[in-house]
Amino acid sequence: MRISYLGPQGTFSEEAAIHYFQDQNIDWQMCESILDVLEAVNEEIADKGIVPIENSIEGTINTTVDGIIANNLYIVGEVILPISLHLLTFGEIELKEIKEIWSMQPALDQCKDFIKKTKAKRVQFQSTAYAAEALLQAKRTDAAALASEWAAKTFGLHIAKRNLQDNLENQTRFVVVTKKQIDTTQSLKKTMLLISPNNEYPGLLSSILNVFSALSINLTWIESRPTKQKLGSYKFFLETDAGISEERMKKAIKILETFEHHVHILGSYDTYRIISNL
Repeated sequence: MRISYLGPQGTFSEEAAIHYFQDQNIDWQMCESILDVLEAVNEEIADKGIVPIENSIEGTINTTVDGIIANNLYIVGEVILPISLHLLTFGEIELKEIKEIWSMQPALDQCKDFIKKTKAKRVQFQSTAYAAEALLQAKRTDAAALASEWAAKTFGLHIAKRNLQDNLENQTRFVVVTKKQIDTTQSLKKTMLLISPNNEYPGLLSSILNVFSALSINLTWIESRPTKQKLGSYKFFLETDAGISEERMKKAIKILETFEHHVHILGSYDTYRIISNL
């Protein structure tokens, strides 16, 4: 199987991909951007792709949401990865010797309390993995990288201090996508829908949500995105705690379509939760 994911080597995306597709014979296809991952699946260069869609601190990754629609892809899996940021060094050194801390901007922001205490200079890189790789190549003992344990293992770096993120509940949600249309008969736990309203009127979103409430369907994620037709016009992504094969889901879709809303089934899937990073 050919699987595309966001590189470079040592990223959280690579870690999520290897955990999810473990023990399978995989032809890995590393891509430079999220859109490259999705386009590889659309163009059938890859059979499936895995991309981040939401972070518990940073929120929704709109590039992923828009890219799934633009490439007409389906979600067939979900991966929850705990995001732990560690201080990686080239060998064992004293923390007081560190003059610079390297990482991508979101990682630096998520560890601002620790960085403030060290009084080290923040140096921005394109990704946590790039920062770790650059540290290995530079062999500097007065600098450190904020990255994952996976990156430390990949590049053979020393973990000087663990779990430096300000919020220890930091998690990223990834989705597995494919070009093949989903099987609506499978017994799965979650469903993602894209609802495009037929027109604009007061209480529109409330009327849509009431359909799910009346059928006792729990919503786990709601996201609005512009229709790109006119200002103030939106479509809604809804994720439910009900599989597409369940009668209550079928009934909800039928009611929404009766109201002349366009309902597009983006996927039905189970959740794979990674407990340990390695």
